[in-house]
Amino acid sequence: MTQQEQATKPLYFTNTKPHYELLDGLRGVAALLVLVYHIFEGFAFAQTTNGVGSGIITTLNHGHIAVDFFFILSGFVISYAYDDRWGKMSIGGFFKRRLIRLHPMLVMGAVIGAVAFIAVGCERWDGSIAPISWVMTAMLLTMCLIPAVPGAPYEVRGNGEMFPLNGPTWSLFFEYLGNICYALFMRRMSTKILALFTLLLGIVHAWFFVGDVSGYDMIGVGWTIDKVNFWGGFVRMLFPFSVGMLLARTFTPQKVKGAFWICSVMLVALFAVPYIPSDGGISLNSLYEFVCIALVFPLLVWLGACGIAEGGLSRINKTLGELSYPLYIVHYPIMYIFYKWLIKNEIYTFSECWHIALLIVISSIALAYLCLKFYDRPLRKLLMSHCRDQQ
Repeated sequence: MTQQEQATKPLYFTNTKPHYELLDGLRGVAALLVLVYHIFEGFAFAQTTNGVGSGIITTLNHGHIAVDFFFILSGFVISYAYDDRWGKMSIGGFFKRRLIRLHPMLVMGAVIGAVAFIAVGCERWDGSIAPISWVMTAMLLTMCLIPAVPGAPYEVRGNGEMFPLNGPTWSLFFEYLGNICYALFMRRMSTKILALFTLLLGIVHAWFFVGDVSGYDMIGVGWTIDKVNFWGGFVRMLFPFSVGMLLARTFTPQKVKGAFWICSVMLVALFAVPYIPSDGGISLNSLYEFVCIALVFPLLVWLGACGIAEGGLSRINKTLGELSYPLYIVHYPIMYIFYKWLIKNEIYTFSECWHIALLIVISSIALAYLCLKFYDRPLRKLLMSHCRDQQ
């Protein structure tokens, strides 16, 4: 449970639990690494679009599995916060809390995505212009978390994205599905049944990704709505989500000094491993990422939950935790503009535009902070106050 959620608990939550501040901080670190990863994704995308170079992301190549780290954290936090509270809380109350926590920024991300797309003239990737009416339709669908079908007129960017105005919203789509699965049946599982369920999901996950069913040679599915991506995205979410739940139920806290810095360095190191090519057979690149998700990420969550945060470190973790979700959900519309600029100017390396890349990072963080301070935090406080008034 986030600190904001603790501060706005409705009346039916009368008991409190220790708050794992370092997990908030690690979520923020992962969000920052996603931001940097997308900077370098832009160079690879520009190469692919202009037909030069390998199109392989050369820095933080595995940064996309930060999403899978988020899924593990989500399973851990939700199970820890809610497993023992269902006698005092209805399914409707649970969904209301999750909507208040997640949906305001999702709506803001859709608005920012529409504004950014209009700012570049509603230009699709192929150079054609999308009508404003379809841009507005795409924005409303994104606000309602309704995915776009590839090739439909409201899939305005023309790249097959589930949410073309703000690509990373796809992970929120699956996050909501994970919350629904938790509320309807996963919370009812005994720890042994949950362990068996997680094992089976791990087998399916390994078959799908290591066996390269998608043909992507990476755990990078879920962003579009075709069958491979939908079911692959669902498995991609549900396995780490279940791992997080299982970890929360079996976790025994211990004091570990320096956990935040250890985990942060490990995340950077894991994401920085170069692309691992395969020579037929299984996908070695996906195998590496599967090991990260199934073994290393749970260890990092355990270390983070065991870590000690005091003084300045506590403030760092609080700040990173508060910014993590806004940063994740608002940065990509800025990236679309950056990618267009890279393609148009045929820029393929960081050294050619490091000052612009730095500006992208700073502006993304600043936008996230403004959204948090003047929109997300006040609106959630208002909504939670309204919920308390209805108790």
